Amino acid sequence: MKKIEAVIRHHKLDDVKGALTDAGVTGITVTEVRGFGRQKGHTETYRGVEYTVDLLPKIKLDIVVGDDMVQKVSEAIIAAGRTGEIGDGKIFVTDLSDVIRIRTGETGDGAV
Repeated sequence: MKKIEAVIRHHKLDDVKGALTDAGVTGITVTEVRGFGRQKGHTETYRGVEYTVDLLPKIKLDIVVGDDMVQKVSEAIIAAGRTGEIGDGKIFVTDLSDVIRIRTGETGDGAV
């Protein structure tokens, strides 16, 4: 099993959710996060005062899938989340040693 963490733009969430559903993903966790990478933030003006916004709002998706689904899910996120500009986000894939469903106690792929 793998855990896919994807950091995407806010306005791409609906597109990415739709693409993940089409790819066969049955569950995701969505979190609002803040951060920066190459984009490095930007400056804004509020009431005549300029200030720097260096932690930009993003959406983080956590998805757990079987090893055979990683490529399909990653491609779906890329296709739906890409704008072609700096700040589109990142995808991180990590190994999971186990998953346990709290309600039933199921473990492994059956718990996903």
